[in-house]
Amino acid sequence: MYTSLQNFIAEYTNEAEGTQRLLDLLTDASLKQEVMPGYRTLGRLAWHIVTTIPDMLHRTGLKFDAPYEHNEPPASAAEIASTYRTAVQSMLDAIRTQWTDETLLEEADLYGELWKNGFTLNALVKHEIHHRGQFTILMRQAGLPVPGVYGPAKEEWAAIGMEAPAV
Repeated sequence: MYTSLQNFIAEYTNEAEGTQRLLDLLTDASLKQEVMPGYRTLGRLAWHIVTTIPDMLHRTGLKFDAPYEHNEPPASAAEIASTYRTAVQSMLDAIRTQWTDETLLEEADLYGELWKNGFTLNALVKHEIHHRGQFTILMRQAGLPVPGVYGPAKEEWAAIGMEAPAV
């Protein structure tokens, strides 16, 4: 649970940069990629990542502009990436202006439970990381390059003059 806005802002800014790198590599054709029939497509998963920001944080009373998940995902990969960039910036600006460290201790009803706002922010970060892992699998299946987020991806080892470790 976060007890400092600055700690959240620093960590989320870093995580959002990793997510943005992935979103920026999507193509319109790749949005249709499924792990198997009946599961979320890459486009639906990307849109879910974008729209979870307002879904979770509007429940806390934080006010900012961002799309809702019940909207259909855009057919344009560039629009999804751009919307994520805007939603992240809007959310971070709202946190900076509407909340204090004390606000992190306040509770709000999220999904039938009372969550402290600091816990909600932690859940948001972990939720995004969880789906980002799914995202990279679908990107590989769609034939897209996958950049490393926490270290080099297989394809990036050569660029740093090293052989990729065996899998």
